[in-house]
Amino acid sequence: MNLFRILSEKPWIGTPLTAEGLAVEVSQAPVMVPEKIALRFFLGVVGVLFGLFSIAYFIRMRVGDWRPMPEPGTLWFNTLLLFMASIVLQWTHHRLKHGREDGIKAALTAGAVLTLAFVYGQFAVWQQLRTAGYYIASNPANSFFYVLTGIHALHILGGLWVWTRAGIRVWSGTSPDKISLSVELCAVYWHFLLLVWLVLFALLSYT
Repeated sequence: MNLFRILSEKPWIGTPLTAEGLAVEVSQAPVMVPEKIALRFFLGVVGVLFGLFSIAYFIRMRVGDWRPMPEPGTLWFNTLLLFMASIVLQWTHHRLKHGREDGIKAALTAGAVLTLAFVYGQFAVWQQLRTAGYYIASNPANSFFYVLTGIHALHILGGLWVWTRAGIRVWSGTSPDKISLSVELCAVYWHFLLLVWLVLFALLSYT
């Protein structure tokens, strides 16, 4: 009898899904926050943009008129600043995620200062190169350097605007749990921009 029941079963049909079962499955499905979807799409676009610039850089540097630029030591210090800013944001996100509010204001302020110091450091590098006679139109290598570092700095400033809004909300008394998502998105964005900068730094150092 049991053998007949086993042979007569049709496992490929499965159990009929009722309305209640469907509701349970939908409620248990992971929900993707719209802001996270938008950020992933934006990061994909930015990644493609810098990827195309990198390909163009390698192609153009093979032409005979390419003269590599010197590597200012300030770039290493600027890289350290951006790395520290990324760490601070990750630390802030971790604190908010676990409901710990102490130190959040100081961390947001420190992250903003480090980021602004990075942008200022990049501007200082441009000034040093211009003083040494490396103008943007003097050589294709110069043009790529100014364009790549300039676009990256603009993306940093764009992210800093979101960061500043989150900081203002915290300083004005807004509950930290209400800015947790903003800080998380900023952390992801900063990690991405740090990775992009490391790739650009290696690319611009390549001769």
